[in-house]
Amino acid sequence: MIRIGILGAAGYTGGELIRLLIHHPEAEIVFANSESNAGNRVADVHEGLYGETDLQFTADMPFDQVDVVFFCFGHGKSEAFLKEHQLPERVKIIDLAQDFRLAPQTAAGGHDFVYGLPEIHKAAIARARHVANPGCFATCIQLGLLPLAQAGLIAHDVSVNAITGSTGAGQKPGATTHFSWRTGNMSVYKVFTHQHLAEIRQSLAELQGSLEASIDFIPYRGDFARGIFCTEVVTFDGDEGSPTNPTAEQLAAMYETFYRDAPFTYYIYKALDLKQVVNTNKALVHIDKFGRKAVITCAVDNLLKGAVGQAVQNMNLMFGLDETAGLGLKAMAF
Repeated sequence: MIRIGILGAAGYTGGELIRLLIHHPEAEIVFANSESNAGNRVADVHEGLYGETDLQFTADMPFDQVDVVFFCFGHGKSEAFLKEHQLPERVKIIDLAQDFRLAPQTAAGGHDFVYGLPEIHKAAIARARHVANPGCFATCIQLGLLPLAQAGLIAHDVSVNAITGSTGAGQKPGATTHFSWRTGNMSVYKVFTHQHLAEIRQSLAELQGSLEASIDFIPYRGDFARGIFCTEVVTFDGDEGSPTNPTAEQLAAMYETFYRDAPFTYYIYKALDLKQVVNTNKALVHIDKFGRKAVITCAVDNLLKGAVGQAVQNMNLMFGLDETAGLGLKAMAF
């Protein structure tokens, strides 16, 4: 059994992680840390877990008793935590914040974290001691574009619109997560400046060799709790069917080949719906072709494939388990 510690266990990602791990065939949660909830039953905070676990939150962090620790902190706290605490060398870390997502040569001070997107880094994740889990928007947007980057086809600016559920903003209440503001409403935020853009560009440049094109990303706040639905518009050069302007059939074949060994990412041949992925670790991708333009749609659950589902997928790889262990979840399609 993999012995697990969770830091920041009282938030949305902490609760979803516990939900997955208590049913994982090879996992044992040793501690779920939350100083503000120490002594409280986990199910009294994450109420969907009533009858599932008797686990209690603790202020303790017995790192010597675990094999891996999940950091479910807010952004910026993971790096500060590691400067203040010494973990045993053998203990692996999966960080769900953005602190270590950029490559060591890019990040100030350097680090040894592997960027944990299994669709492109599976072998490196399997060897890693430290993994930086990708962002939720970043996961969805990248999965829609990676096959094109590998083929060198992102030559022009890409227009991206993506809408996320309210859980993407975290559990702490705020003006834009308040029910009376969010319900029946939509809004944009961080237009062209979202923090996930850097990791998106990093992965696309890695596959393509370079990336001069802009990723023009407009994020939306949605009137629903969970999920991300993304549309991306890419422009090609040349005549239809040429190497720089693939046909719809060629694009579909390209995506199917790219994701052939990815157990959770699927190219589908019809328009997709958000509910096909909510409550799962799946990513669905579809392309429509209009002359020199392609419209790519992709959907993920922001808390699962966009966060803790992918983190458990990475844990499975790091410990030599079946990549899909503990992640056989049904979509909430109705």
